[in-house]
Amino acid sequence: MIRLDHVTKVFPGTSQPAVADLSLEIGRGEFVTLVGPSGCGKTTTLKMINRIIEPTSGRIEVAGRDALSVPPHELRRSIGYVIQQVGLFPHRTVFQNIATVPSLMGWDPGRIEERVAELTELMGLETEMLERYPSELSGGQQQRVGVARALAADPPVLLMDEPFGAVDPIVRSRLQEEFLRLQQQLGKTVLFVTHDIDEAMYLGERVAILNLGGVVEQYDTPIEILSNPANEFVEEFLGGERGLKRLALMPISEAELVRGPVVQRSASLVEATDTMDAHHVDWFGVLEGDQLLGWVDRSDLDGRSIQDLELRPIEMSVSSSDSMRVALDVVVTGHTRHALVVDDGSYRGMLDVESIAGEIPE
Repeated sequence: MIRLDHVTKVFPGTSQPAVADLSLEIGRGEFVTLVGPSGCGKTTTLKMINRIIEPTSGRIEVAGRDALSVPPHELRRSIGYVIQQVGLFPHRTVFQNIATVPSLMGWDPGRIEERVAELTELMGLETEMLERYPSELSGGQQQRVGVARALAADPPVLLMDEPFGAVDPIVRSRLQEEFLRLQQQLGKTVLFVTHDIDEAMYLGERVAILNLGGVVEQYDTPIEILSNPANEFVEEFLGGERGLKRLALMPISEAELVRGPVVQRSASLVEATDTMDAHHVDWFGVLEGDQLLGWVDRSDLDGRSIQDLELRPIEMSVSSSDSMRVALDVVVTGHTRHALVVDDGSYRGMLDVESIAGEIPE
């Protein structure tokens, strides 16, 4: 969907190129993140794709067309563009901001109103916000409006330049999650620039790590980069806790779960005791069919049957869609030192420290 072929940009008055001989391909519907140190040409690359900046040499293709042969205004209407400062028009309402490109393309008012309503719902905005001005919105709300405006004409390509960098960490995390959900629905081709390696790894299907001058040091999946850094530069740029970063990208659904110390509610005390002894623990989970009802500490037994016991509630559990890092957090903070995996009330199995460590790629 996007192809950069030996693209170079040298700004007037400089001896070194901002981007030198950059080649990169992004597939249709793929989410790619560009990350690297300041001055590595991330934003320059984005601006060359939509011709805010003209390349010095090389070829850029968007959807199979030579981007340099298309009038810039026509090219930009087929590309959504979101920046860190949002760039909303302060004198125009939220409705008017979102409707900017459809209005320029001559859509009729009814179609524009329908599209704005659709995007308002999609982005989780309230209808009453449409008559407000950008200054009346929070940073997170402004960012959502910026994404809605970029999507208004349904462009196949979305360029995003550190779009969540200006909001606080909590809002940023929510925006990341919401955008991933949105991307699953829309399937756009996204090129996302960030200086944050954790954000790049969390969002990108593939990650391009750039060095100064737009040199691609590694371009691969997050798991592969974290498992096998291409060189010393990549390894240093990734920083510490590579194992934890890998766990954050691995869903529990891909892990091999163990049955663990669980028994049916109808089980005998002997069976419950044997189960605890076999797993070298002082607790067991209680099931009714595949439903996890609660758990029992060995000290609770006191000769009573399991049916007569008041079960302790499961206060911390995880689902198959959670990451292995979430599971590890539950293991180290929970009373049982296990992460119990429960999907819609159904017990799937559990993980402990050893089983989580065994899932980290070599």
